[in-house]
Amino acid sequence: MRKLLNLALGIVTSIGGFVEVGSISTAAQAGSEFGFSLLWAIAVAGLMLALLVEMSGRLAAVGHRTMVAAVRERFGFHFQLMPLSAELITDVLLLTAELGGAAIAVRMLTHVAAGWWTVPLALVAWGVLWLGNFSVVEDGVGLLGIVTLAFVVSAWRLGPDPHSLARGFIPTLPGHELTRYAFLAVSIVGATISPYLLNFYSSGAIEEKWTSSDVWVNRVTAFLGMGFGSVVSMGVLVTSALVLAPKGIKVENYDQAAQMFVPVFGKWAITLFALSLGIGCFGAAVEIALNIGYVLSQSFGWSWGINKRRVDVARFSLAFTVVFPVSLVISMLGIDPLQLTLVSVALTVVILPLVVLPFLALMNEPAYLKEHCSGPIGNGVLAVFTVLAALMALVVIPLEILGS
Repeated sequence: MRKLLNLALGIVTSIGGFVEVGSISTAAQAGSEFGFSLLWAIAVAGLMLALLVEMSGRLAAVGHRTMVAAVRERFGFHFQLMPLSAELITDVLLLTAELGGAAIAVRMLTHVAAGWWTVPLALVAWGVLWLGNFSVVEDGVGLLGIVTLAFVVSAWRLGPDPHSLARGFIPTLPGHELTRYAFLAVSIVGATISPYLLNFYSSGAIEEKWTSSDVWVNRVTAFLGMGFGSVVSMGVLVTSALVLAPKGIKVENYDQAAQMFVPVFGKWAITLFALSLGIGCFGAAVEIALNIGYVLSQSFGWSWGINKRRVDVARFSLAFTVVFPVSLVISMLGIDPLQLTLVSVALTVVILPLVVLPFLALMNEPAYLKEHCSGPIGNGVLAVFTVLAALMALVVIPLEILGS
């Protein structure tokens, strides 16, 4: 019964995929510049993420392997080195951006410069991982993440025209700035389908000891959890379109983005935006750091698990510990978190084919999935995803240069 009711794993995973520095910034920019016309990109990205998350959870529940462990076993360590190296680079950059976003949120609340908050936030995030267990990460971040529904409440209170909203889910070419439009569409996908989410989710399923009997729970958790994140991200875009676009405000920093809450929440606008941004970024930072421990341990065959004693998983614990000072060193370079996010999103899109392609083989392996292998429809959808990932990987760098 607990597994039936407990959707925290899906919600906390979706917070990392949607309600964080990358998705808030891209959705806010899309709304302020193109109105509702990029709602379809969030819907497509959310559906892609939900399907991939469901597959990674099914692999963990039936095959008792995470994505990283299965790829290493099926394709060999030398193949695993490619996605491992790429994911470590993007994860460290994302962690730096998330800590920077959380620091900006605290600065909005305290009026003390963001630079003073990065180290304390990193220490708190590390403390959560060092002293807590998976339930703390899952239930704590999942519960706090409910505050991000403020974006949905704001969009609803503003009363958007239903017909205009519906048209936003139909891809159409804009009458201006086509390159910028394409860049934001690809960025939304890249900000949503971060590779770390898939392994974090499958590792969480192993931590919670899911079995073949939990396949249906996994499906419900994946789709409802990612649905939660999709709705919140759409709330960001719709609110931005209704408040910032008419004023001609293009979101270039988070202080501008925070203004979208003013018409609905008045004097509480900055506080609510800061809480939503801060909790989303902090939750994502905890997920990313924990996933780095997962990825390194599973790639090299070390013992791992946040539910185990730290002395019994020393190298796993060292991995998620070391990543924080590395991230802090990068943050000292003074790179704006929003700009760092754009770079991280582009790199995520570049490595996306390396993440999606192995699914085609793994989800058809009876040795892993038994009778739960993907059918013709699942394989067809996955093949389409693979082609789309390859196309986006080819165009994202030119779009990054021309569109941002």
